[in-house]
Amino acid sequence: MAKPTVGIYGLTGCAGDQLVILNCEDELLDIAGALDIKFFPMAMSGNDEECPLDIVFVEGTVVQLEDKQTLKKLRERAKLLVAIGTCAVWGGLPAMKNEISRQELKMQVYGPTGEAFKTITPQPVSSFVKVDLAISGCPIEKEQLLHAVASLLHGDLPRLPTYAVCTECKMSEYPCLLVEAGQLCLGPLTVAGCKARCPSYGQPCRGCRGPVEEANAASEAKVLKEKGFTWLDIQNRLRTFAAPADSLKIESVEECTNA
Repeated sequence: MAKPTVGIYGLTGCAGDQLVILNCEDELLDIAGALDIKFFPMAMSGNDEECPLDIVFVEGTVVQLEDKQTLKKLRERAKLLVAIGTCAVWGGLPAMKNEISRQELKMQVYGPTGEAFKTITPQPVSSFVKVDLAISGCPIEKEQLLHAVASLLHGDLPRLPTYAVCTECKMSEYPCLLVEAGQLCLGPLTVAGCKARCPSYGQPCRGCRGPVEEANAASEAKVLKEKGFTWLDIQNRLRTFAAPADSLKIESVEECTNA
């Protein structure tokens, strides 16, 4: 049976998710042996930019017109498109809510030369094309990547966690940083998969993996307000990685107050 043809692409981002693939170390040769990798410029030369692909892995946020064009071409070439990393899945830091316009930001950062950058409002991959599988994380977890590759090789989509980081905290019996320490922790709202890494070191969850499905954001916001945090504190933390103040449908201060 022929190996599935694979492309690994990066849009605008830090390339951290591609580095996770390279950091698979002991499993890397098995991955390379099981997949026919046609495009992975971070790791190989002689990349094929035109051939049909069975699977394409895409990281990064759509920030530039070139990103949008590249993404649409990839969708046409690939049978399956996998968004890897919070930037690709939710927009990540580039899509962080900001009251300053893109034009003004470009001027402040680059001056007049910023006009050369044809940028658009940063958005996740799913805003432009169909995504068959989304693996969130900043960066993605090695174990989830390997699980996904194994499942795809068997013709299945992997089953990824749908519960919250808070559940992982409780299973590991870590002290609750929200209730007990009164910290601004987004563990109840953030999708699991990191084994509650930050809370394990006494650091509150910052929501880098994006929101869990059907998260009770209004209820958490009410708890945080009772702990002394302002609506702006809550809003800013929610909007850092996934701009989920919109995704979680927190529409007003009144909604949180009345939750």
